[in-house]
Amino acid sequence: MRAERVVLDTNGLISAALWPQGPPRSAMDAVARRSGVLLFSDETFDELRTRLLKEKFDPYASRMMRAAFLARLRGVSEWIWIAGSRMGCRDPDDDKMLETAQMGKADVLVSGDQDLLAMAGFAGIPILSPAAFVRSLDNPPPPLTGR
Repeated sequence: MRAERVVLDTNGLISAALWPQGPPRSAMDAVARRSGVLLFSDETFDELRTRLLKEKFDPYASRMMRAAFLARLRGVSEWIWIAGSRMGCRDPDDDKMLETAQMGKADVLVSGDQDLLAMAGFAGIPILSPAAFVRSLDNPPPPLTGR
């Protein structure tokens, strides 16, 4: 699977920041290893920032570590402008992820959110769980052969 341009949802990025051994961190690291880029809109990054810096995560990682994680992401990501359009997800709060993926011409949207995963894809962009995304990179489909 081509994975040069990737949207990784907020919950996945929070998991990646707090638990470096889990599938979301593996997905984020796989994008970096392949010289890919994470795509954000102001709306998606703001959601990540406000949630990741909440006190409830203090037992898992210091606020300074979480702020450093955000700064690293900001430095290696591409920003996409979105209009806040209704995209058709059953959870309207997830529409910003879909719009960021579409406007950013993402190769894949990686999410553990059941509202997004239920869609399987959107505008030709596959929606995969972090584990399925990593598996797709490790086991690409065989090349097509013709006669």
